[in-house]
Amino acid sequence: MKIKMSDKAFPYLMCLPAIILFTVVILASFIQGIWTSFFSWDGMGDMKWLGVKNYYFAITDSIFWNSIKNTVFYAFFVTVMKNIIGLGLALLLAKDIAGRSLFRVATYMPVTFSYVVVGLLWSWIYNPTFGLLNAFLNGIGANWAIRGWLSDPGIALYSVMMVDVWKWIGFHIVLYLAAIQGIPKDLYEAAEIDGANKRRCFWHITLPQLNSALVINVLLSLTGAFTSNYDVVKVMTNGGPFRSTEVALTYITSTAFKFSAFGKANAMTVILFFFVFIFGFLQVRMMTKDENYG
Repeated sequence: MKIKMSDKAFPYLMCLPAIILFTVVILASFIQGIWTSFFSWDGMGDMKWLGVKNYYFAITDSIFWNSIKNTVFYAFFVTVMKNIIGLGLALLLAKDIAGRSLFRVATYMPVTFSYVVVGLLWSWIYNPTFGLLNAFLNGIGANWAIRGWLSDPGIALYSVMMVDVWKWIGFHIVLYLAAIQGIPKDLYEAAEIDGANKRRCFWHITLPQLNSALVINVLLSLTGAFTSNYDVVKVMTNGGPFRSTEVALTYITSTAFKFSAFGKANAMTVILFFFVFIFGFLQVRMMTKDENYG
């Protein structure tokens, strides 16, 4: 049976609107940003050619490198926590337990909330005066654990990161749960016949079978932590106190709109892009060194 040319072209035509949208909104803007990074521009007047000076200004800016350090730590911590907790809860929810459906819905609900809503909600929970967290700790007699969760430079970043984990944990649970349910039961039955305990089944059956899901989850959480942490940090701390929660995106934004240095801000964006690209590439390379991926 011959396939008509129109049938071959149909899938490409269906993808065409998304490709056009990506090219115009994302790719063209990125190229424009790279071009602007070679100029001094306040966003309104004429642009003045600077060459690579904006990149020099960026790499010699100690605040920018501090924000990069916070961003890398943020990405590492959030990625580890999301995947450890997400996989653990997915293994639990894969079992036939009471209230399983309700718990699945409850864990996924924060994913549907915007970062602004989540940030405001947790800012109230963390509030040292009327916040639920300190009130709960006081109620159970754990006064020693009461902190200024967003005002203490030593723990403010951890407080924000845990909010990010709380928001996205349901998303990763769903991905892990789908992969767990796709593992053939015959593998576990054969392992039980051979005398393997639950720990051995997890390490030698469950985890290897979840390799592709693990790669996807880690990649999504890592790149998301690098590029989608602006909203929650902006709403909850605005980079404070004393820049302890300043991440690259908040500093880039303030450089552009507060100090009207769009060229330098775009140079920092390009540097951040290469950081994310290198981290993502190395992570995929390391995690796909398996016979299933050639």
